[in-house]
Amino acid sequence: MPAALLRQARHRLLESGELPEHSVDACLRRSWQRSLAAGLSPTGRLVAPDNLSAAQLGRALGRNHELLGHSRPIMEYLFEQVRHSHSMVVLADSHGVLIHTLGDPDFLGKAERVALTAGACWDERRRGTNAIGTALVEAAGVEIHGAEHFLERNTFLTCAAAPIVSATGELLGILDISGDQRGRHPHTLGLVSTAALMIENRLVADACRRYLRLHLHADPAGIGTVAEGIVAVAEDGWIVGANRNALAMLGLVSADIGATPIERVLDLRLDDLRARAGRQPQRSFRVHGRDGAILHASVEGQPSRPLAVVQQGAASAGDALSALDSGDARWRCAADKARRIAGKDIALLLSGESGVGKEVFARAVHDSAPQRDGPFVAINCAALPENLIEAELFGYLPGAFTGARKGGYCGRLREAHGGTLFLDEIGDMPLAMQTRLLRVLQERKVTPLGGGAEVEVTFALICATHRDLPAACAAGQFRNDLYYRINGLTLRLPALRERTDFAALCARLLDELAPAAPPLIAPALLERLAAYDWPGNLRQLASALRTACAMLEAGECRIDWTHLPDDLVDALQAPQRREAPAERPLRLDELSLAAIRRAVDEHAGNLSAAARQLGVSRQTLYRKLARVSRSGTY
Repeated sequence: MPAALLRQARHRLLESGELPEHSVDACLRRSWQRSLAAGLSPTGRLVAPDNLSAAQLGRALGRNHELLGHSRPIMEYLFEQVRHSHSMVVLADSHGVLIHTLGDPDFLGKAERVALTAGACWDERRRGTNAIGTALVEAAGVEIHGAEHFLERNTFLTCAAAPIVSATGELLGILDISGDQRGRHPHTLGLVSTAALMIENRLVADACRRYLRLHLHADPAGIGTVAEGIVAVAEDGWIVGANRNALAMLGLVSADIGATPIERVLDLRLDDLRARAGRQPQRSFRVHGRDGAILHASVEGQPSRPLAVVQQGAASAGDALSALDSGDARWRCAADKARRIAGKDIALLLSGESGVGKEVFARAVHDSAPQRDGPFVAINCAALPENLIEAELFGYLPGAFTGARKGGYCGRLREAHGGTLFLDEIGDMPLAMQTRLLRVLQERKVTPLGGGAEVEVTFALICATHRDLPAACAAGQFRNDLYYRINGLTLRLPALRERTDFAALCARLLDELAPAAPPLIAPALLERLAAYDWPGNLRQLASALRTACAMLEAGECRIDWTHLPDDLVDALQAPQRREAPAERPLRLDELSLAAIRRAVDEHAGNLSAAARQLGVSRQTLYRKLARVSRSGTY
């Protein structure tokens, strides 16, 4: 549509709040209406500073390191295709923040160069209709050209963007090509969409490397191309990951991941699939879909263990919490409870020793909740200087105090709007700040230092502490009313020495530390490591394994005593508390009985819930209880 007609249509929207149904494209009409609802004006000023600070950008890059790692090679290839077209290749995260750019921005003025550098945000609520922000909302490929942009300042651009989706259907980010609107090319959207699929396939293959992977296509020559479908299958036959091509071929949606066995959508038996993986890997064969369509498939990989989350049911399978689940019943119970309050106005309080992974757990709760597309703002209350904590939390106006930023600062509480606020070590917050925080949590309004209007904020609240807060309240060190406000649900995360999943936990950490070739741990050393008390908990274990991986020689694939730091070797060889001769080791049947008693008591006799916590079927639990009852020991 000519630019003049687009401006007329946008003017009609501003005057009447409506657009004739066929005046502009449906996607564009929805985006303009959202831009108007966000309070934007085509000729107005930006509603807030856009670029993240260096620290904020660093955190965003850390959160998206896997996306960046798999995207950079594809972006370099993509840029070679558009090198001489006065265009830029841009990668944005799931919040619309630019995290990597390639290209010569010679077609941009000084102000526009700032707007297209890493750290700038192109969320539709701030920038109006634009390819990155609109693709995020629509979760589809989008092309926005010239006057189709809602804000006049962006009409010099032509942009095409496509979403990048994870193996479990989560929208991870946006790949975009932006350039001078005079250089628009009809194939740009197709090019960027293909590149986004290439990134997705790399992400799926990496995330699902521990599982059997089916590669599918209607044509056997299509296997191994960007158009192939990829399905990851756990050891028990459930689909635990897939790319969008595979979902389309199998007639599934992302919600079916983790809730669908492979035998339900393809006419093959799990045993045959395992056999092919062992005898004929990568050799194609024919399968039929549930609609009768013929597909060609090849299988790769061999899973070392099943996906733990399948035991939790469809509601939780495949989420960020399940990715951390390595089998401990107490940890899994805490994750189940956290899922039940996700999206509800209930504050979560995490307790546990230092190093048990409270922030990692909190981030996984956020990534598993409805507000996962919003920001996750983590604040360590013990690390902020007392004279700066108020300014950091609540923000300030320009000139509010000596040393304040020239343009002021919105504050971390406002940064968390629409997402999750995580207050770590809240027990160390000064009493004066506790009073102000309580007011914000009650009224959900923030007043910056230096005065100004109150600003409404909405966020999920997660707090964490290693302190005994009830005791701190009794000693007058923590406000009772604040404690009851943040204590909607308290979860105690188990210490590492209390967990039953040590071997699986080590395997997962090693997968993360050395994804290309995770090393094994010598059996005798693994046994000694499992018996150690780990005063630093997961933080100490992760540090020890990271050091051990660094000490491996080229070609070595097993961690042994020689790879450990000397202080840990000394600690491991010292007499262990759990090896005290005064304590008689419990027999296996006694341990089993103790676990059953604890689970049944914790769930007030609800055997279904107890069975889920123990990771067994109800029938198995009934048999064990019947056996115990006959022996008269329970």
